[in-house]
Formats: sequence, structure tokens, C-alpha cells
Amino acid sequence: MKRVLLAYFSRPGENYYYGGRTDLKVGNTEVLANKIADRTACDTYRIQAADPYPHDYDATVKRNVREQDTDARPAIESRLPSLDGYDTILLASPIWNVRAPMIMKTFTEALDFRGKTVHPVTTYAMSGLGTTEPDYAASCPGATIAEGLAVRGEEVKGADTEVVAWLRRTGLPAR
Repeated sequence: MKRVLLAYFSRPGENYYYGGRTDLKVGNTEVLANKIADRTACDTYRIQAADPYPHDYDATVKRNVREQDTDARPAIESRLPSLDGYDTILLASPIWNVRAPMIMKTFTEALDFRGKTVHPVTTYAMSGLGTTEPDYAASCPGATIAEGLAVRGEEVKGADTEVVAWLRRTGLPAR
């Protein structure tokens, strides 16, 4: 049976919501990661920034633009997991400015993904999977980049049917 690791980065706080703002106690990507974890046999690892992102949406956008412009690698707070024994890695994050946050590169570049199957999982406002597929292909050399899942942030709470259909299509082990 496949062993699966779901590694996710999520940011609670003020978020984009249908052109306005809403305050999330739990970030959209964490909500989606929990839906996936409830339905498939996987271990989870939460990627947390050593320097947490601001609660304020606009301040987070500014920091993200600065990190993308400088090709930054934000530090991760806790020890990274070992990928030994995992066949499949689900990399879940929001999409910020068409890309996964730069902390995802910190994560992927620090680990050896050779021989693993990687599924991008994203929450977004307008960009779907964004550039995750080519970005993960570059930062996870030797991995197979497989079908991803993209859920609009505003719709994540009601995405059960979409999650189940994706899990069936990808053949990930069900609970």
C-alpha cells in the first residue's frame, strides 16, 4: 500500500474573500488539508514559518511580493520530516501572486523527492494551481508531478465532493 505524506502551509488571518476581506481563524489550505486527511490514509506535516506571516492581508501580500522578487527562502519553524518510506507527497499551499509561497521552495529544496510522486494541492482566489506544477518539477528533481487539486478559497468548506472525486481519480488510499 502507498504511504502518503500531506505537507501543508496555511495562513489564518485576514484573507481575500470575493473581492473583499474576511478573517479566518483557520486558513483555507488547512481546512482543505484536513478534508483530505479525513478521507485518505496519510501522515500530515504542517509547514510553519519561523517568522510568521502577518495577520493583515495587505502586509502579507507585500511580504510575499518581496520574497518572490528576491527569490527568498523563508525559514521553517520546526524540524523537517523524513521522506523515507513515503511513496507519495501531497504539497498543499495557497497560491499567492500565481505561485506557491516561497516557503514551499524552502521545504522542497531541503528534501530529496527522487522516486516520489508529488501532487500539488492549492487554495486560490484566481490562479488555480498557479505555477506549482513546473515549480515543483524544478525544485523536486527526480519526482513525478501528478494530478493536482485546486479549490477556490471561498469554496473550500464545501469542497467535499471535489476532494473525494480527486482522491478516486488519483488512486490515493481511502480511509
